[in-house]
Amino acid sequence: MSIVVVEDLHKRYGDNHAVRGLSLTVEEGEVFAVVGPNGAGKTSTVEILEGHRTRTSGRVEVLGFDPETGGRAFRERIGIVLQEAGIDERFTVRELVSLYAGFYPRPRAVDEVIELVGLTPKANERTKTLSGGQRRRVDLALGLIGDPELLYLDEPTTGFDPSARRQAWDVVAGLCEVGKTVILTTHYMEEAYRLADRVAVVARGELVALGTPEELAARTSAGRSVLSFLLPAGLEEVDLPPLAGEVALEDQRVVIRSLSLTADLHAVTGWAATREVELDGLALQRGSFEDTYLELIGAGEDRG
Repeated sequence: MSIVVVEDLHKRYGDNHAVRGLSLTVEEGEVFAVVGPNGAGKTSTVEILEGHRTRTSGRVEVLGFDPETGGRAFRERIGIVLQEAGIDERFTVRELVSLYAGFYPRPRAVDEVIELVGLTPKANERTKTLSGGQRRRVDLALGLIGDPELLYLDEPTTGFDPSARRQAWDVVAGLCEVGKTVILTTHYMEEAYRLADRVAVVARGELVALGTPEELAARTSAGRSVLSFLLPAGLEEVDLPPLAGEVALEDQRVVIRSLSLTADLHAVTGWAATREVELDGLALQRGSFEDTYLELIGAGEDRG
């Protein structure tokens, strides 16, 4: 079921057309990532979905509400973790989370949320004593305390070390297991790849690509895995069986840009075994989702 519906969304700031005819849906229980370069329109789009910014035109529906007019009934069902959130440093972690719990009709248990974000050892310490990464965990706790159906995460792991980032990813994955829906904006492409069920790539205010990370990677040459080996001695070309990828001969090296690495590798090694030839210099290189993203936004910029 779609809990977010966006149709032909436009947002103008004077002469600046920040969002241009964007349409998408977000399904219940999924992690939906919105990625794009600075100035692409993704922040304006998400702020419209949150109800913090008005749209110029188009239709937007979130949890059955128009975010512009949903009021308290709408806000009680969403949680927001901003990229930078000011918190009162005089409070302890538990005091601050307890304060925010009082703003909601059916909050989660305070200690449960503190444990969920990994701050139980710091629960009685004032927030001014926390590291940057620990403060981001407090931000996450404040977004979760109201037990939202839909959680907006804006750059949720900024300032986290690699270990803390992976712990935060586990928290997000756990939310989806209990039916929560997450809209994520991030500049960490690995984060989008690891967490998102689907990714929307936005450039120049337009939606240039939408799909699972694997689907987006398959659309670009940069995202495909590469299987390569030296042309076996005595052969001028290789009569490989049908493969899911593209095959090329580059400087006596057979290069396969694969859409299905496991299947293609099995086919190639089976071909070599049947002909009793060695695949000298056999190498595998996984495609990078960051390279996929850069190729997609490059195409979006060119199109604009």
